[in-house]
Amino acid sequence: MSFDGVVTNAVSNELSATLLGGRVDKIYQPEDDEIILNIRNKGKNFRLLISASSHNPRIYLTEHTTKNPAMPPMFCMLLRKHLGSGTILDIKQEAFDRILYIDISSIDELGSLTEKRLVVEIMGRHSNIILIDKDSKIIIDSIKRVNEEMSRVRQILPGLKYQAPPSQDKKNPLTSTKETFLNLIHKEKDKTAVFRFFYFNYMGISPLISKEICFNVNIDMDRSIGSLNKEDIDALYYHFSELVEKIKEGDFTPVYIKDDQGKILAFYSFNLNQFGKANKHFSDSISNILDLVYRKKDINDRLIQRAGSLRRIVQTQLDRALTKYGRQKDELIFSKDRDKFKVYADLISAYLYKMPERAKEVKLENFYDENMATIVVPLDEKLTAVENAQKYYKKYSKLKAAEKQLKRLIYITRQEVDYLENVLFSIDNSTSLEDLNEIRDELVAEGYIRSSKKTKKKSKTKASKPYHYLSQDNFNIYVGRNNRQNEHLTFRFSHREDLWLHVQNMPGSHVIIKRNNQEIPDSTLEEAALLAAYFSKGRQDSKVAVDYTERKNVKKMPGGKLGMVIYENFKTIFVSPTKEAVKKIKKVET
Repeated sequence: MSFDGVVTNAVSNELSATLLGGRVDKIYQPEDDEIILNIRNKGKNFRLLISASSHNPRIYLTEHTTKNPAMPPMFCMLLRKHLGSGTILDIKQEAFDRILYIDISSIDELGSLTEKRLVVEIMGRHSNIILIDKDSKIIIDSIKRVNEEMSRVRQILPGLKYQAPPSQDKKNPLTSTKETFLNLIHKEKDKTAVFRFFYFNYMGISPLISKEICFNVNIDMDRSIGSLNKEDIDALYYHFSELVEKIKEGDFTPVYIKDDQGKILAFYSFNLNQFGKANKHFSDSISNILDLVYRKKDINDRLIQRAGSLRRIVQTQLDRALTKYGRQKDELIFSKDRDKFKVYADLISAYLYKMPERAKEVKLENFYDENMATIVVPLDEKLTAVENAQKYYKKYSKLKAAEKQLKRLIYITRQEVDYLENVLFSIDNSTSLEDLNEIRDELVAEGYIRSSKKTKKKSKTKASKPYHYLSQDNFNIYVGRNNRQNEHLTFRFSHREDLWLHVQNMPGSHVIIKRNNQEIPDSTLEEAALLAAYFSKGRQDSKVAVDYTERKNVKKMPGGKLGMVIYENFKTIFVSPTKEAVKKIKKVET
């Protein structure tokens, strides 16, 4: 994806035409690195999205609304203080870099008119949103603070003077000349590839548009600079200068390109000939293109990032639980071997008259054995015979008590293992940030994640809902998406006579068929079983066993965690879960 200086220029032109003179109505910060400015201008409302995401930094007008935190972050409050009800005076690009300046005038606490500048730096992992005083260029604050430990070259901290990122001695294509172009060509080493020449030497030029220039000239983009003749160089400059003229005139044709599977290959503010004519989608607005391209990409990236973070936490806890479970089982096996210690104690007590002093072991006839076989009894040479017998009696009694305790602990640990495996399954099958937020809240409640001030406050975010399907016989089928939904679905939403399904002996969703005083046909049962198998760890298996019973036969596991149940009086159906089979079941959008 190429949000380069050319795209930034197109965005700057569009925002200037749309927002200049507008009033900043509301300010939100839906993510740690993202802000939304609601702007009222010429009788219309506009939503300006600005993101400093490391993966998807961007700025454009969006049509989509986002869920905001119950408590606005500090940077959001700061922006509201300095920019709220302000008027947008100017929007401009810094040189030809991926930096936009948004100048806003507003009334300060003393009633004086002040001008602030919102600096938007679209620089990959170094992206930032910085609020400065326009006249003094003093930084008021930024969405990402950068101290000396993070960067020795350039710090972004309140009170420091703002300086733009270093230009790396690249030329501004809008002010460059043919003479400069030719001088740069002659300075390049022979081995430098043609397409690299442009983005190595010119500010705001990305590899994508560099390759496009080569394509239009019909020159192999990997060909070396030294191999070019005068005609090649003239042709390259002609197409490069043609691109520059279009930028100066604002003659943009925003586009995104998809492959046959619907995957977005590229977007740009000009038509891209290198992708041919197929699957191109044009728009009059660069914001429309960016909004379409980035919305799904950003959600997916944040989903992957947040899921990965939760997965690491749960996997660590699961590894610990499995280690503890194995150790407890080993201790249980050892405790079951306790009878030999009672035998040792009885034999020592019976043969006290035969016991040698200060011996490490003694051979005694075992009267518990039919053949009175001799066994070797280990001794502590520092203890007397009576003390050795007492030691073995104590060990026997301790292990006898330990067996009962270990069985209880093993039951608890096994529950924890099952629970954490189910949480991992829920994480892997989450399709929205709301799903992951619910799982995180659940882990906080269960004590696996330390609660913060944010999580202690009651969230106003609407909870996600279970999947809802309609069988071919018009029966409603519901599928839980995480432990909280499973718990709610089974013990609050369903009735005693409803049919409950769950994949056998592995993590998976609780599935409910609403009976409504009717007999459930086999076709509906099979569809529900397919859903239970598909939304489980057995999704890839050719045959999956699914248990089903009336909901009244399902009970919470004693002392069990969220969503953990036991059930009885069940039957089992075997199904082959496939994506194609599940797609045939009608899904009800909620």
